[in-house]
Amino acid sequence: METRLRIAVQSKGRLYDETMELLGEAGIKMTTAKRTLLIPSRNFPVELLFLRDDDIPDSVASGTADIGIVGLNEVLEKNKSVNILKELGFSRCRLSLAIPQHIEYHGLSWFNNRKIATSYPVILSKFLSENGIKSDIHVITGSVEIAPGIGLADAIFDIVSSGSTLVSNNLTEVEKVLESQAVLIGAQNRKLPQEKHVILNELMFRIDAVKAADGKKYILMNVPKEKLDEVLAILPGIKSPTVLPLANTDWCSVHSVLDEKRFWEIIGKLKSAGAEGILALDIEKMIL
Repeated sequence: METRLRIAVQSKGRLYDETMELLGEAGIKMTTAKRTLLIPSRNFPVELLFLRDDDIPDSVASGTADIGIVGLNEVLEKNKSVNILKELGFSRCRLSLAIPQHIEYHGLSWFNNRKIATSYPVILSKFLSENGIKSDIHVITGSVEIAPGIGLADAIFDIVSSGSTLVSNNLTEVEKVLESQAVLIGAQNRKLPQEKHVILNELMFRIDAVKAADGKKYILMNVPKEKLDEVLAILPGIKSPTVLPLANTDWCSVHSVLDEKRFWEIIGKLKSAGAEGILALDIEKMIL
């Protein structure tokens, strides 16, 4: 029987979509079967175990799954014996305290002796204790944001992405407690068999290649040789830009990689320095 690395992943939602996208970009093809708990890959020795997000840390800690992909918020809330193997950079959100918009807020002391509704009592309790605040924590599963409006709580502690849900419920974010993202986790006190460890290393290598290409552009341009030094001084290449000769011996071709955040700023400088025929290409994977 083929050895497979079992990965616990969220069964639906944004984290599921982005996890499947990441695996697809890493060249891992999954069989499509609705309402199936366990699905093997068609071309790579892994299988996906679909669970609720809050069950993933326990499944990894107990050995039901070898590794898991889940939000950092769930890892910290469940407080199971797992290690964070890699930050994956997607499904970013934050856990924040929010209060009704009409209330004037002057600092954390406002929360003393207030009732706070949340689905994350462990993280909230730790934060309040560290800041010397004594509050009444009211645990709710789902629709936390309606609690102040129906008189169930004075404030909430919940996940915030865009903030639109808070606005629609007449709430305002006043304290950011935790920045969260998807993470890859493994058990603290359990070593993988060698066969599975080899599969995990290959999986992480592929994920690194996909993540390294995020927000990067591959650029090619023609540069007069007399302007080459000036152009090279502008380029923040990974190591060193590639310079190739052209049929016209007075010109050369320069290739490099740019961070998309600075793309237009750098392109403008390159044009001013004499670069022409600049071509920008998306990068799917990048092996560093």
